[in-house]
Amino acid sequence: MMRQAGRALPEYRALREKHSFLQLVQTPDLATEVTLQPIRRFGFDAAILFSDILVIPEAVGQSYQFRDGGGVNMAFPIQSSKDTAKLCWEGVPDRLQYVAKALRLIKKELHGQTALIGFGGSPWTLANFMVEGGSSRAFTQALAWHQADPAGLEQFLDQLAGVLIEYFKMQIEAGVDALQIFDSLGYCAPVEQYEQLSTRWIAKIVHALPKTTPIIVFGRAPQTHLTSLIATSSPVIGIDHTVNIREALAVIPPSVAMQGNLDPSALLGTAETARASANRLLEAVHGREGYLFNLGHGLLPATPVENIAAVVDCVRNYRWGK
Repeated sequence: MMRQAGRALPEYRALREKHSFLQLVQTPDLATEVTLQPIRRFGFDAAILFSDILVIPEAVGQSYQFRDGGGVNMAFPIQSSKDTAKLCWEGVPDRLQYVAKALRLIKKELHGQTALIGFGGSPWTLANFMVEGGSSRAFTQALAWHQADPAGLEQFLDQLAGVLIEYFKMQIEAGVDALQIFDSLGYCAPVEQYEQLSTRWIAKIVHALPKTTPIIVFGRAPQTHLTSLIATSSPVIGIDHTVNIREALAVIPPSVAMQGNLDPSALLGTAETARASANRLLEAVHGREGYLFNLGHGLLPATPVENIAAVVDCVRNYRWGK
């Protein structure tokens, strides 16, 4: 499985010429098609739902749209507890039934041959987008709120954790085999406050979900944040490409599976250089039980399709027992 693998495919671009990104996300038949495209091409071991972490803000009343130059704009910024009180925190799964419908369609099309992964953003990551009012070069407003009104931000993060628990339970009922929580803006929290601002809420979600559904917690965070990620009790930790893999191996205990962390830019060269990069990562983790190969972040849209195929071939033919 490679996160966002579909967006490098010509068949995905053909769909985007006819439909907006939000139409693809919100139309179950189209979301199903986009999810299945990389599976047809590469036969990955797992399919990941085509969706967006920002469906949660939209479901509570803060819609979003994509900027022409990249990034997203939220309809308005959340600036205080008065703003959060105006959001609709009840009935979120009902407003996200298009996600459940897509999952059921995808599950049916996979015929039990490929695992299906659902996902959502962490409370801290969602809060940053919602408070900032969209994408930003430097997410600072959530931290500013924390400094000015820590109790208010804490209540907001708790509310987000609550609706995420409902959302993830809906995905489980719709048939996902595993869930991934993306703390994509984890790096915005200082190391000494990372547990308070982010991983405590991820842990609350992990503990509220059935133990029968594996959970992967991905943290786009520096090496110093790994200990806090491990403390969430997630059975799988996903690490980004900025983390030194050998140092991560020394920190993450054998009882916790590890996913990652090939640099997506390693696939931008030739098929041979992409294969070599994947092989170096496999050599670094050789002998590690419970390792799941993946990129350290989303696949870049400019990635040549043949390079993806080369990496998949490298992983499948790697001799783990040598």
